[in-house]
Amino acid sequence: MENITALILAAGLGTRMKTNLPKVLHPIGGGTILGRVISNLRAAGVKNIVTVVGYKAELIEKHFKGVGKFVVQKELLGSGDAVLRGLDAVEGAEGGVLVTCGDTPLIEGETYRKLIEAYSKDKVSCALLTCDAKDPFAYGRIIRNAEGEVLKITEEKDLSGEEKKIQEINVGTYCFKKDELKKFIKKIEVNEKKKEFYLTDIVEILTCDNKKVLTLECDIEEALGINDRGDLVLANRIMNNKKIDQLLESGVTILSPETTVIDETAVIGKDTVILSNTVIEKDVTVGSNCRIGPFSRLRPGTKLADEVEVGNFVEINRTNVGSRTRVKHHTYLGDTTVGCDVNIGAGTITANYDGKDKHHTIIEDNVSIGVGVTLIAPVKIGAGAKIGAGSVVTKNKDVKPGETVIGVPAKPLHK
Repeated sequence: MENITALILAAGLGTRMKTNLPKVLHPIGGGTILGRVISNLRAAGVKNIVTVVGYKAELIEKHFKGVGKFVVQKELLGSGDAVLRGLDAVEGAEGGVLVTCGDTPLIEGETYRKLIEAYSKDKVSCALLTCDAKDPFAYGRIIRNAEGEVLKITEEKDLSGEEKKIQEINVGTYCFKKDELKKFIKKIEVNEKKKEFYLTDIVEILTCDNKKVLTLECDIEEALGINDRGDLVLANRIMNNKKIDQLLESGVTILSPETTVIDETAVIGKDTVILSNTVIEKDVTVGSNCRIGPFSRLRPGTKLADEVEVGNFVEINRTNVGSRTRVKHHTYLGDTTVGCDVNIGAGTITANYDGKDKHHTIIEDNVSIGVGVTLIAPVKIGAGAKIGAGSVVTKNKDVKPGETVIGVPAKPLHK
């Protein structure tokens, strides 16, 4: 694949979000809007990334420290001006430039890859993403001649009566030849109504100079730009629905998809059943034949082996759970390693935080923990041990293998 540099436009104020946070730092899935754009570009094989920032640029640069280069657009004079500023940071005289928006997180890596391939294969001056929209209002339209060739992109406010019927919209993602982009972008004139330079105008400038422009169609959902909180909700819903569909196809049962949230990075084995109101966050692995929920939350760093049961109102965080272990009700396991064939009673808490540091708990194989037990980390419960109901095992007071302890603080039961 041709050497491509991505230029991400992320300088906007995001006024419709009504936020003090840069729009591209708002959460989506297990990350941020801009973070997902970057990860999808990486998935397409793009290594060189330049991000044009503006509003609260220092926050964005701090969040993505070490991820490509950043260029500050000091005056927000539109997408054309943003690209012009960003081009100064694009190294090398050869190679293409992929321009995309920092607020379109649903464009898949595969779609970026196909756009780059189409641009490279046909040696065009510009390849751009489009899609057909049943309700294209507010989007720029693709204007073609009788032969179907692209002539220009016209914004909604500038459309004629007939042009408003066009359903093919501009997604806002392009591949350009770098030398031609640098040359022709300087010919964009300021829009008198908005007092901004529109990148879309470059398409007509190119075609008027007999340069070839082609389009690649993508899915309408990928075209969604995040402009307000409603768009953010919709984007998260789209991502979640896709993940659930993938899991259903792979052999996972999800009994209440409309109440279940599963991050796209989660890995779940076949024949696992997920009940209603379950939340599975990023970096979670669930084995086969597990049963999760209802009202369970698996937080980042959780790994469940095969045939694990996690019941209602259970939260598990940064914890490994062994095969056939049962964590049935009202329990919190944090920073814990749990062995196989363990039974953890209702209301069990691993107290992993001492007010300053997090500490680890180890529960070995075949342990039985009674109702309402508190394990104060760091502590180790040996294989086959039993902890009586209501007991508090204090820190560093390890329970020996096969031992039974009860009380507050827990002490060995002498028969």
